[in-house]
Amino acid sequence: MIKKLGKIWQWLGFTFITIAIVIATHHVAFADVTPSTYRDLQFPPLAEIKLPEYERYQLDNGMVIYLIEDHRLPLISGNAVIRTGSRFDPPSQVGLAELTGSLIRLGGTANYSPEQLNSILEQKAAAIESSIDETMGSVSFSSLSYDLDTIFPLFAEVIQSPAFDSQQLEVLKTQAKGAIARRNDDPGNIASREFKKLVYGENNPYARTIEYNTLDNIQQSDIKNFHSKYVRPEGIILGIVGDFDSSQIKEKIAQYFGNWQGNSQVKPTFDTITSKQEKSKGIFIADQPQLTQSNILLGHLAGKLNDPNYPTLSVMNGVLNGFGGRLHNEIRSRQGLAYSVYGVWQGAYDYPGLFVAGGQTKTDTTTQFIKTMKEEIEKLRTQPITEAELNYAKDSILNSFVFKFQNPSQTLSRMMTYEYYDYPQNFIFDYQQGVKNTQIDDVLNVAQEYLHPDKIVTLVVGNEEEIKQELQTLGQNIKQIEIE
Repeated sequence: MIKKLGKIWQWLGFTFITIAIVIATHHVAFADVTPSTYRDLQFPPLAEIKLPEYERYQLDNGMVIYLIEDHRLPLISGNAVIRTGSRFDPPSQVGLAELTGSLIRLGGTANYSPEQLNSILEQKAAAIESSIDETMGSVSFSSLSYDLDTIFPLFAEVIQSPAFDSQQLEVLKTQAKGAIARRNDDPGNIASREFKKLVYGENNPYARTIEYNTLDNIQQSDIKNFHSKYVRPEGIILGIVGDFDSSQIKEKIAQYFGNWQGNSQVKPTFDTITSKQEKSKGIFIADQPQLTQSNILLGHLAGKLNDPNYPTLSVMNGVLNGFGGRLHNEIRSRQGLAYSVYGVWQGAYDYPGLFVAGGQTKTDTTTQFIKTMKEEIEKLRTQPITEAELNYAKDSILNSFVFKFQNPSQTLSRMMTYEYYDYPQNFIFDYQQGVKNTQIDDVLNVAQEYLHPDKIVTLVVGNEEEIKQELQTLGQNIKQIEIE
């Protein structure tokens, strides 16, 4: 028995030694292949992105429908994109579209008061929202899929038969006036608002602001007329995604929207609104003597997203902007002038956007901040970027591409947006390929073509008395702007 136990222990000992040798051997092997730095890590290529199955069709009244079934959760949501926008406000009634957009939902319907509508939605844990921004309107809904029979008729009624309750209109106008009274409390808001006026012009639809007198010019009848003019089936793209059966949802859409006809007596015109740069060069100061730091924006008019060079411009943005970008490395990390700093060429879908760079810095470093910002922009125009900068910018864009397809609702919204602005449905994939194809010389060429130092207008929101004398060393005309 003792001999037998001895053999067992001998066998176990041999086994343990063998295992130890194997582990040690593999440990050495693993050590040989372990990357010395993160730069040596190897990753498989990302899977190809595929669009979810969807259906597009059109009603006889011109309304376009997109459907995507998604049965993972018992939820359903929809969004009606409306061809309108605050850019079509009459000059004397700036704010008309915004008020209309809010009141479509908040003002109740022909059959339900605002309070009744709110109560139904609260009981069903559902939502119906509406708004109108500069270039489009939107009415959306979300609910549990088994509440669709209750929520969808309400959604259709909100779009087609809003009541525009007069009390709710006065509430919204009072809130808007309160916002006007407070709008100079935030230096960042001042900078954003006034910079647009400098570039586009204060009367341009993309820069003008709601004022007390324009609100006073808006009556309930104006709201109703705006809705009647612009909210019409041929100007709507409706997208629905969620837990539904396509054949059944089509029946509901036909039932509640199929017979709807727009006002035949009043049809909207969507005249092209041209934009040219209002101010070129110069430094403009919005005096805020109580501030101990300056809010700075500088830039000029840019272009549209369908510009053939947009992918390369995005790579240029990546070199200039964000963590690891030139502005961050130089102005924040090396010189310590600002906590956050940025510079980006921003295109818009159907009108020229902005190239804008900016940040916040101490009052006594305002001039140095502006000077360094312009120097970095000029370097981008005169010196080729490095291979490392190119790869970093491209990888940042391409590796984040997957987040543009996180869920069917996101994909549906993009497809509807492309149709609304008459962009090709494969626009985003063409953009992706364009980023992949971008080379060092391409970035230099677009920087020279699209960045215009001779057109840069500079806005400073800060203490004029403390900064004006040193700003004069920049050799530009300095002018105070009135913001009261």
